[in-house]
Amino acid sequence: MSDKKPTPRQQILQMITSYWSATSIHVAAKLRLADHVKDAPQTADTLAMLTNTQPQALYRLLRALSSVGIFEEDAAGRFGLTPMAECLLDVHGSQRAVALMMGDEHYRSWGELLYCVQTGKPGFDHVYGKPIFDWLSEHPEEANIFDAAMTGFHGPETQAMIEAYDYAGINMLVDVGGGNGTVISAVLKKNPAMKGILYDLPNVIDRAKKNLADAGLASRCETIAGSFFESAPAGGDAYQMRHIIHDWTDEQCHTILTHIRKVIPKSGKLLVIEMVIKPRNEPQPAKWLDLNMLVLPGGKERTEAEYRVIYAKAGFDLTRIVPTPTEVSVIEGKPV
Repeated sequence: MSDKKPTPRQQILQMITSYWSATSIHVAAKLRLADHVKDAPQTADTLAMLTNTQPQALYRLLRALSSVGIFEEDAAGRFGLTPMAECLLDVHGSQRAVALMMGDEHYRSWGELLYCVQTGKPGFDHVYGKPIFDWLSEHPEEANIFDAAMTGFHGPETQAMIEAYDYAGINMLVDVGGGNGTVISAVLKKNPAMKGILYDLPNVIDRAKKNLADAGLASRCETIAGSFFESAPAGGDAYQMRHIIHDWTDEQCHTILTHIRKVIPKSGKLLVIEMVIKPRNEPQPAKWLDLNMLVLPGGKERTEAEYRVIYAKAGFDLTRIVPTPTEVSVIEGKPV
């Protein structure tokens, strides 16, 4: 194997064509190919019958994916699982939902990146005619995929967050925009004396209730339906938001944080869990996720200085930033 470093031309060509592999993974996830070979390797002909696809075309897809370590072809022409292919199994926490979501609504929206850069407006709205969260509320199947994708995409952050940040002294935690309940469930399990409130839109609450019940936390975590653009529930001594603030503009964030400021006690804590943009040329996934925020909901990732500004405008002091082993940090604030 050559140790020769790729030339700039080779590097940029690989980047230019990277959507080939992303789209191929999306199709593999859509066809549940990993699930079809999890018990035993199968030929492309057998898989074609199972997936209602054209055998030779499916073989070509599998051959390309196998060349990069996703599936593996044996001497008999059968395709089996590899560690990367296992990530596409239809199980909780896998990357299958991420692949589905990224290849559908996200892919179409990213096709409008030029429009986004020219106008500063979301590509999703341009394609689908309305904001992403409004659209998801009308499409329950895609909303379920979105929930699963968020778990698959951000799942490792949960454990890292609760290990890096000390929740001691918090008796009632309000998870604002708590989604399917995954995050607050993990916090409550780690802190058995704590109680919680999950606050989100009515259609989201319906999905969260079942998850909290399945986790055995229904008696410790109340669910309240509402919009954080209109209010925040009283009663918490800490208010937490993970990957919520980055969905919205500075003006919208001011509205959200102001509602929390109205109900949070003087001794309370504001816990925003987000990526914090690093300066200049330093490589960081957050800088790409920031573009995704531009394309999809119209929000942004922020620097520490930008967080200090939006905190101060809403009546909070940014007291510290607690890093985690993942990309996210806990951005702690207190009312002033």
